[in-house]
Amino acid sequence: MTAATETDRALVDRVAKGDRAAVRLLFMRHHARVYRFVVRQTGSEMMADDIANEVFLELWRQAPGFEGRSEVSTWLLGIARFKALSMLRKKKEDWIDDDDAAQVPDGADTPEVATMKEDKGAALRRFVDALPEEHRSVIDLAYYHGQSVTEIGEVLGIPVATVKTRMFYARKKLGEALKAAGYDRGGHEQS
Repeated sequence: MTAATETDRALVDRVAKGDRAAVRLLFMRHHARVYRFVVRQTGSEMMADDIANEVFLELWRQAPGFEGRSEVSTWLLGIARFKALSMLRKKKEDWIDDDDAAQVPDGADTPEVATMKEDKGAALRRFVDALPEEHRSVIDLAYYHGQSVTEIGEVLGIPVATVKTRMFYARKKLGEALKAAGYDRGGHEQS
């Protein structure tokens, strides 16, 4: 079996036996996906780079315990999500004080001006980012990572019914936000 056709599960088995080449192959296959997922979770490319690398260190440590109950990509995204949430919690503890925050000038456009400047894709991304974390994660995994409802449940550690409910409410909120921003049901800007 060539490296290109070897399954992810077989590679994890090799990692569990201490095979560094298998870690490199898994890294090449999944690093970009893990990185993009973490960027969307944290909003920080620098943080995402650190976390994505930590995910593969964790793969090295946890490979012997991988039971194969999910796809390797789903398992890696689950590790990434946990690490991203942990990092965000820690980051919230390192907040700046109110006096320092008041000194930072606010040069941002008003919501109306920003919406006018953005195209549909950017507006949709902004609306997704504004969703509560529980809804944003479901949308991100489904539409940006192509995960099934079952896989999303595994990554987030929640029942499939909860995934479906969160997906329903997330879509509803996105539809309302698009409508309020002047987009019709088809996503076209209304005149």
